[in-house]
Amino acid sequence: MADSVYEGLFIFDANKFARDQSAASTSVEQAISELGGEVLVSRLWEERRLAYPINGHRKGAYWLMYFKLPGAEVTALNRRCDLNDLVLRQLVLKIHPRLVEPILAHATASPEEEDAPAEEAAGEPAGTGA
Repeated sequence: MADSVYEGLFIFDANKFARDQSAASTSVEQAISELGGEVLVSRLWEERRLAYPINGHRKGAYWLMYFKLPGAEVTALNRRCDLNDLVLRQLVLKIHPRLVEPILAHATASPEEEDAPAEEAAGEPAGTGA
């Protein structure tokens, strides 16, 4: 059975994340690998104030991952994240197979590449009518 592609959003403890930025993401990536998965994209989304406190934390580091994993192992991954002190919350969603390629292309694009079309459009004259 082919592995499905999942999107995982992990909220890390901002204080621990600031001390060692690679430890939090590495611990989740290692859990995925140990469960037979493969990490495709792993990057920081943003650090921001939480909408409501989670276990007394008011700020979190949002980390976005795309990975392949056997479907039966998603529950085990969620359980490992629940036991991980660095992870405040996580959400894992299955991506529809037709959307995998464009989503991964967007996720791997650098922020400069994402802004380029908007800047080009902004630089064009607004009205060229006669």
